[in-house]
Amino acid sequence: MMNVVQQTRLIEIRHRLSDDDRKAAASVLKRTQRLFAEFGGASREAYDAMTAQTPIADGVDLERVEIADIKGWWVRPESAVAGRAILFLHGGAFVLGSAAGYRGLASQIAVRAGIDTFVLDYPLAPEHPFPAAFDAAIAALRWIAQSGIRDIALVGDSAGGGLALAALGADGGGSMNVACVAAFSPWLDLALTGPSSRSEETRDLVLTRPILADAAAAYLGPADVADRRASPLYHVPEHLPPIAIQVGTDELLLDDALRYAAAAAQRGNTVQLEVYEGLHHVFQRSTDELASARDALDRVAEFILQHETAIARP
Repeated sequence: MMNVVQQTRLIEIRHRLSDDDRKAAASVLKRTQRLFAEFGGASREAYDAMTAQTPIADGVDLERVEIADIKGWWVRPESAVAGRAILFLHGGAFVLGSAAGYRGLASQIAVRAGIDTFVLDYPLAPEHPFPAAFDAAIAALRWIAQSGIRDIALVGDSAGGGLALAALGADGGGSMNVACVAAFSPWLDLALTGPSSRSEETRDLVLTRPILADAAAAYLGPADVADRRASPLYHVPEHLPPIAIQVGTDELLLDDALRYAAAAAQRGNTVQLEVYEGLHHVFQRSTDELASARDALDRVAEFILQHETAIARP
């Protein structure tokens, strides 16, 4: 069940959690905690093992790309829509994550939308501090646009969701062909000022405030935490493409999503905010276990297909 409230250009949808998904989510979280506790490798390897649990959808071709500074994977579904592409930016708090590990989640979106999807391998901190990840995202966006793709959807989770929304500040004239953006649990305020990130009542079993604070320090170094390329919450532009944001109530980053959605709508932008009650950070990865994850990805694919730029229309 869901409740829908529309305020000006903000559409807020609240999804209730079924008893079956409540039990399944608890099982997913226990399995994830056990994986990190028992994994013998480095934290990056453990994180990739976790993200790779999202199955690669049937009916896709995978293609590794290494062209100059552009690295990643194309995930190409059968009978893909011509002239459109999705650029997927992965999470991992700027210090973890890889395109290979996220091919499963990207493929689940790609097949639902029927759109070729490029998963970017951007450089990780602390080896590559700010603004390396942002610069790589912009380079990939321009590379796709310059290849003749007329219509690009930006999709990202957590830090990748933050990168997707930060990239909009660099697309002043729409030259990079961004038609819409979808962000799962985006990290938009590296200063962690949101009430949900500071409250002891937040039930986040995935992230902790020290984990995020350490990752922010590793990524930012001496840079200003309020720089629009790092914390897009502080610099929400006018004239944005349509934005869809999904977030769970059991998240430290809940208020990042709520505050950005409100600010973007106040500036006249169209925002679809979906809040999933009782769910955790980037629950969308658990497509096998959670009906809510499958529903969320169905809704994101529908959102992407509903929004195309004028230049993409015949």
